[in-house]
Amino acid sequence: MESHREATSARIEISLTVNGQPHCVLVDPAVTLVQLLREDLGLTGTHVGCDTAQCGACTILVNGRAIKSCNMLAVRADGGDITTIEGVSLAEGSLHPIQSAFRAHHALQCGFCTPGMVMIAFELATRRPQANERDIREALVGNLCRCTGYEGIVSAIRAALRELRGK
Repeated sequence: MESHREATSARIEISLTVNGQPHCVLVDPAVTLVQLLREDLGLTGTHVGCDTAQCGACTILVNGRAIKSCNMLAVRADGGDITTIEGVSLAEGSLHPIQSAFRAHHALQCGFCTPGMVMIAFELATRRPQANERDIREALVGNLCRCTGYEGIVSAIRAALRELRGK
C-alpha cells in the first residue's frame, strides 16, 4: 500500500494554521485532513477509527466548527484555522478545564474516542456555553464510545461548561 505522499505528482500547495502555528504544505488532492495532520504534521492525537465519518474519533475544529477530519480533503482546509486535541491544553501546559473534567468524571476508559469527544465539548463551550444535558447529548450523536456508556462524558461536559461559564 502506498503512502499518500507517493500517490501522485499533482500536488497542491496549501496554507493553514494548526494549533496557532502556520503551515505551508504540498498535498495530493486526494489526501484527507486527518492524513495530513497525522502523517505530515505528526499530530497523532486525532484518531482514525472508521475512515467513513461514522465514529467521530477524528473530530477536530476547522474555523471553530467541529468536523470529522477523515471526511474532509486537506485541500478544502486551505486558509483554515485548525484546532486539534494537541491545541486544547492551556498555554502554560496545564489541562484545559474540559480535559480536567473528563479526568475528574471518569469520562474515558480506553481513550480512543476521547480526543473527538473533547473537541465536541470544546466547540460547545465556544458556540453554546449555556448548553444543557439534552444539547450535550445531541452534540455527541455523531461520536461513538464503546466503553463508557456516555454518562461520564455527559457529566464531564456539563461540569466543564459550568466551570467555564463561571470564569
